Amino acid sequence: MSRYLSFIFKSSVRNRRRSLLTVASIAVSLCLLGVLMAMYTVLFLSNEATPAQALRLVVHHRVSITQPLPESFEQKIRQVPGVRDVMLWQWFGGVYKDARDPNNFFARLAVEPDHFFNIRSELVMPEDQKQQFIHIRSGCIIGRKLAERLHLHLGDKIPIQGDIFPVNPELTVVGIYTDPTGVEEDSLYFNYLYVREALGPVRPDRDMVGAFLTQVDNANDVPRVAQAIDDTFATSPFPTKTESEKAFQLSFISFLGNLKLFLAAICGAVTFTILLVSANTISMSVRERVREVGVLKTLGFTRGAILGMIIGEAIVIAALGGVLGSLMAGGLCGFVRNFAYTAAFFHNLFFTPAVAATALATALLIGALSSLLPAWNASRTSIIDALRYAG
Repeated sequence: MSRYLSFIFKSSVRNRRRSLLTVASIAVSLCLLGVLMAMYTVLFLSNEATPAQALRLVVHHRVSITQPLPESFEQKIRQVPGVRDVMLWQWFGGVYKDARDPNNFFARLAVEPDHFFNIRSELVMPEDQKQQFIHIRSGCIIGRKLAERLHLHLGDKIPIQGDIFPVNPELTVVGIYTDPTGVEEDSLYFNYLYVREALGPVRPDRDMVGAFLTQVDNANDVPRVAQAIDDTFATSPFPTKTESEKAFQLSFISFLGNLKLFLAAICGAVTFTILLVSANTISMSVRERVREVGVLKTLGFTRGAILGMIIGEAIVIAALGGVLGSLMAGGLCGFVRNFAYTAAFFHNLFFTPAVAATALATALLIGALSSLLPAWNASRTSIIDALRYAG
């Protein structure tokens, strides 16, 4: 079959307009399929965690992450064997400048500065800035990406208008941190006591927080510690659910429904669409060349050779579309990964070699399957029927 490669390639681009449109259709479809596969991989198949992430657990209300927990739980969690440190974690929300401008949206979180850098040990920031964050009640720290996006510098004021809490803090940038993983560089952290004191002593939500970020002594103890924490509050009016950071992040998108099924269904639909496009193109090409098949058989080409050449043409077109689609998918993943408003778990969205190989294999398989029936019918056509075919 290798001696027919030149003939196969020339036949696949004989009708250049149709071949170009088919390659473009397959490329766009493979691009979408590749991005979806990369998203599925990073969400559900990637178990990689940095050493610091492997030691962290998030403790939140069992019913929903929107339900608060008593602040007093922090001391009880700290007493669980295997727990190294604990920090409360409160989503503040609020509005920065004009809420209609998406550039002004970023995560605003209230934490405990005394414990923050023990638990988030991977974040890099000068020691003097860490000390200012600990000792200045109205101080805040921001990620380097956020600082560059909003053109903020040390000493700048960041006024926040509260929406979840009736507090309008005016924060001062006392530190700019760098996250080697790139995940948290679009966030702002400030002192939880600022909010607590501003709420006043009579507010019922003064002593309630959203979650607790917990650090354990050893990664091997994570399952045991998580179970021990949940057992501690099992009979409490506020039962807890303790899970890894990644599982906690996925709980946010669980509000969309069964995302795993959703992504799988779209991937299946895209694959079926590519199959139809490729099958239609090959069928049209074979119908136009029935007489040519008769001539080839007259010259001594066997049924197997004709079958292989037609399938080869489809594979060539599918391969071209697959390579182009993979390049497009890689570029699109990079755009999503670096987009300012991308969710944290998509900062690790890469079009990996494994995903690229799967996408290309899918394209080649689709090319072969879509041409199988037309190629089989062409190879079975007799010389007489082929030569008297009028189209």
